[in-house]
Amino acid sequence: MPADDHPEGSDDADEPGSSGDPGRSETTGPGSVILVGTPIGNLGDLSPRAVRTFTEVDTVYCEDTRHTRKLLTHAGLAGVVTRSLYEHNEDERIPEILGAVAAGRSVAVVSDAGMPGISDPGSRLVAAAADAGVTVSVVPGPSSVLAALVVSGLSTDRFVVEGFLPRSGRERTRRLDAVAGEERTTVLLEAPGRVAATVADLAGHCGGGRRVVVARELTKVHEEVYRGTLDDAEAWARERTVRGEVVLVLEGTGSIPAPEVADEAVIEALRRRLDAGERTRGAVDAVAAELGLARRRVYDLALAEPGRAGNAPSGPGVDPSGG
Repeated sequence: MPADDHPEGSDDADEPGSSGDPGRSETTGPGSVILVGTPIGNLGDLSPRAVRTFTEVDTVYCEDTRHTRKLLTHAGLAGVVTRSLYEHNEDERIPEILGAVAAGRSVAVVSDAGMPGISDPGSRLVAAAADAGVTVSVVPGPSSVLAALVVSGLSTDRFVVEGFLPRSGRERTRRLDAVAGEERTTVLLEAPGRVAATVADLAGHCGGGRRVVVARELTKVHEEVYRGTLDDAEAWARERTVRGEVVLVLEGTGSIPAPEVADEAVIEALRRRLDAGERTRGAVDAVAAELGLARRRVYDLALAEPGRAGNAPSGPGVDPSGG
């Protein structure tokens, strides 16, 4: 749970204080919202411009005031007014922030690490500010997404940020299918305790031979970058206790040659499993993983098999991808 609002050097967090002349600098100005990137682990990555911005705005809105207070202390800053802005109070904070901006104040917005608005609070505020015609600017900074991408060794020409996958159910299956068919490099975020399970799910949908990079604790003392196939990465993750912030970078289909597997070979592999009594869903998953094929292609071939569609899921509202 985020900490209570904490104004450093102030007795009242509910009244954003003024830090001086609103003329300030090229970053701040009266009536503006400034998104500020903060370190993802190494405090040395805090930029001089970010430090200056904290001294020039009236209030710093942060995901956890305790965490941001440590950052401010590291930067040698005192008297900075902080207010919380996290997932569950962002909507109620928006009118407050827009009201402050309308009154001529400037506010900074930070997350606990990296760029606010990327799988962190801030995106709804920016959308509301844009709709209201409020000036929004950015002080760029570290990003775990970009750091993992550029160190991965996978294609950076085109990429997509998937963020956190749904934890379970049909929506997770739907997203896994979408990721499996994605031509671009995909960047995913995951909790350390769920890495092995997520890599296993990715292998089931993408084929175990797809390349993946597991980056953890980026910029920190114990930074580690693992590169291998999904099958290898699953074994790697299960053999250890994965700790720290984790980013997965998955090879896109556009970076690998399409497997030259004829439809007849896929159908034969399906027939062997179906004749042995496997359900369609299980046979499709197994054959897709075995041959390194997209699950959708294998599923479509399974449905085309005479007399086989009867044990496949069907009907209104049923996700043909297996969710």
